[in-house]
Amino acid sequence: MNTIANLDEIVLQTIDFFNQNRPPKIDLDSYSFPFVIGSGNAYNTGTILFSGRAAIFADESNFRTMIEAYRPAIDKGLITQAIVISASGEKDSVWEVELAKKYGLKTTLLTCNADSSAAKVADQTFAYRKIAEPYTYNTSTYLGMVLSSTQESTERIRRFIESLTLPENFSAYDDYSFILPDRFGSICPMLDIKNNELFGPFSLLRAFPEGHARHAKFVIPSERELIIGVGTALEHFGHPDHRLIIEVPEDASFGFVLALTYFITGKIQASKPPYFKDNIENYCLDYGPKAYGKTEAFDVIVPGN
Repeated sequence: MNTIANLDEIVLQTIDFFNQNRPPKIDLDSYSFPFVIGSGNAYNTGTILFSGRAAIFADESNFRTMIEAYRPAIDKGLITQAIVISASGEKDSVWEVELAKKYGLKTTLLTCNADSSAAKVADQTFAYRKIAEPYTYNTSTYLGMVLSSTQESTERIRRFIESLTLPENFSAYDDYSFILPDRFGSICPMLDIKNNELFGPFSLLRAFPEGHARHAKFVIPSERELIIGVGTALEHFGHPDHRLIIEVPEDASFGFVLALTYFITGKIQASKPPYFKDNIENYCLDYGPKAYGKTEAFDVIVPGN
């Protein structure tokens, strides 16, 4: 497991891949008030893609109740579409597509697996390219979808990350908190998920949009926590001597900030004990698939395409 790359390395590999294989542009203007469904960071990717657009967001836990609650609007033809986002096109995405079709919605699947079970039942499938990366990282999968919407320059993102300088004592901190401008609030849950995946009960990472950060998230300042502001001020948050402000271009969009924060998260991962690397193989071989009622193991390194 020591051969598994840290998240920051996968970010750079992903950027280099998309430099050579630019994600196709997706036109979301043709979707009017759709259901947008996904699990984990697929859900958060949906909130990014439809940021500023009218949509109904749901996940594997509430989609059944939400689609039934909106049945009157579906029956009146006010809601006609469902977009299911899933890197693998398996697991929950299969029944989500089937349920949406049962309610008479036209279904679109965004996935990295054109031959997946969900792709076989969806009315339309957009398949994205990705690199091989460790299970749960899902960096190239969802970043590719984000870039297909924002059409940002990956070369520019690469140059900015290469120029980034972290404090000499960066690895000495016990905890780290990201604070992002409110417009990038959808990225904060993605960082929370990375905290769960990479650090688990040894939680090291928090993330808030600036508006949330004001709500008593920093009652207790600590010299052991580094507050990282990405394009936002920090004078009211954390210990005044332990803040890092990263200025980003005013026109930076979601792909830029997602890649940057994932890269920094990977640097945190690299500086700490290998919690993820010590456990991911057993998860993939044993209790991970069992939670879905499956006996076939997950790939520790998910292949690219």
